[in-house]
Amino acid sequence: MSIRVLIVDDSPTMRAMIASVLKSEQDIEVVGSACDPLEAREAIKALNPDVVTLDVEMPNMNGIEFLERLMRLRPTPVIMISTLTQEGADATLQALELGAFDCIGKPRDGDIRAAFRPLADMIRAAANSRVRSRAAAAPQAAPTSSFKPNRNLVAIGSSTGGVEALQTVLQTYPANCPPTVITQHMPPVFTRNFAQRLDRTCAPTVHEAEDGMPIQIGHVYLAPGGDMHLKVEGSGSNLRCRLFEAATVNGHRPSVDVLFDSVAASVGARSVGVILTGMGRDGAAGLKRMRDAGARTLGQDETSCVVYGMPRAAHELGAVERQLPLSRICSAVLDLCTDAMKGAA
Repeated sequence: MSIRVLIVDDSPTMRAMIASVLKSEQDIEVVGSACDPLEAREAIKALNPDVVTLDVEMPNMNGIEFLERLMRLRPTPVIMISTLTQEGADATLQALELGAFDCIGKPRDGDIRAAFRPLADMIRAAANSRVRSRAAAAPQAAPTSSFKPNRNLVAIGSSTGGVEALQTVLQTYPANCPPTVITQHMPPVFTRNFAQRLDRTCAPTVHEAEDGMPIQIGHVYLAPGGDMHLKVEGSGSNLRCRLFEAATVNGHRPSVDVLFDSVAASVGARSVGVILTGMGRDGAAGLKRMRDAGARTLGQDETSCVVYGMPRAAHELGAVERQLPLSRICSAVLDLCTDAMKGAA
């Protein structure tokens, strides 16, 4: 059976663009469209779509308010279609926190099909995902004040569902957390806003990584979305973030594999690798190289993932030492990065 998609956007041109891109996909059927949330509400009742694409900025009711109501009353996989601006990024991050499945940027110019190329795979994954409302998430424990870092570096990779997953992990991090580098698949502009939001809500200092930044205890570094990869360079206590332009890896830039490969080479056994929810295989091979270099490695388990793609690929490759539910990832990481080792979580 085809995946039934409803397109919600106030622009007739954008609705036509999205429909045109999806038309060639044999397993996806655009069953309808709506120009605002009021029309979308009636269309969802009448058409019962499997997936909704939703514009952030619309008349009568903005996309965030509509999404909040939808996730509360009729949880449905939603892919946000957002402008690549600071305002669009802020709204989209709110949407991801509320339970939207993923986001994709509206093309500014150039090849529309290229800009929307990931959309079909997003829709397929969304149709098979576990739909959750972020508002229903269990409250997290307060960060521990007794943590004593042992200088181990933590490297985390995530994609679809990663906004919620990273928040869950980092909100239980202590202020003197192990130095942590993260690659989260996300459009440009969005990563800066996400880093700022994490910095406001988490005990450690969270940065969007910049080239040459020293990697320090109590700091978290998020790879910027766009044209560069993030890697770790240096040795011992003299580690730095390096950003460099290169082709996509596994279809992504920044790539989790690039980050994990650099950690395996620069840090080896003094590192902990973590792979969280996401589509595809990015990070699996790099996590295996980390484990082969002596690193401890963790993967999010299937039940707690929005999409059990990246963690599955890593587990099947033998890259994951232990699979854990998301709620136990932070405590396991801290156990592996403290001088007061308490053993396996």
